[in-house]
Amino acid sequence: MSKRNISLTELAAKIGITQANLSILKTGKGRAIRFSTLEAICKVLKCQPGDILEFGD
Repeated sequence: MSKRNISLTELAAKIGITQANLSILKTGKGRAIRFSTLEAICKVLKCQPGDILEFGD
């Protein structure tokens, strides 16, 4: 998000989810993500899913 100069609030509004839910995803506390949400994030940030996803323990 910082590379694209977009705030959490702005991204949440553009992809149609709440700021709280986006914050959960950003901090890695989410347990799942819908493919449609992932696609929307990638479209807005102009990236690929592998650019923003990490494999956790």
